[in-house]
Amino acid sequence: MTIRYAILGFLSWKESSGYELKKIFEDSPYLYWSGNNNQIYKSLLQLQKAGLVTYKTVHQDGAPSKKIYSITKKGQEELKKWIMTAPAVPEFKKPFLIQMAWADILSKEELKALFARYEKEIETQLNFQKEKYDREKDWPNRSPRETFLWNMISVNLMSTFQSELAWIRKVSQQLSRFEE
Repeated sequence: MTIRYAILGFLSWKESSGYELKKIFEDSPYLYWSGNNNQIYKSLLQLQKAGLVTYKTVHQDGAPSKKIYSITKKGQEELKKWIMTAPAVPEFKKPFLIQMAWADILSKEELKALFARYEKEIETQLNFQKEKYDREKDWPNRSPRETFLWNMISVNLMSTFQSELAWIRKVSQQLSRFEE
């Protein structure tokens, strides 16, 4: 994911400081990005130099001043232009599939344990996403359509985990025919 457009998107929703943007990324189940504050601030500086965002300095008592960024009209146009580009095909990089490809060297018990651990991890992630979905709906909701779109992002993520869970259970069940 390109952080530049994610930042523009969030700033199109609400003005934010760099720290607030970092928290949004950390708390979001949809934005697969594990950057650091330096990447956010570097991107904000680049966006500002390009005229895509602007900022105002807010002075705080007992704390350092902070910059609150907002998107410019030019930034809105750039965001829209990017949204209209052809979507990238999803990447399916699952390290578990590489483990599975060579798992025939494991004993029956080791293989069962490997699949059980993976199933447990997928269940944990699915439950985490469901809980997060039920608990937090702090996403842009300026219109019913926008709320629907963000809801469908969450549904997509959960269905991915549900599908993976059904698949691993099916594989585990069918492995039993090789145990004789």
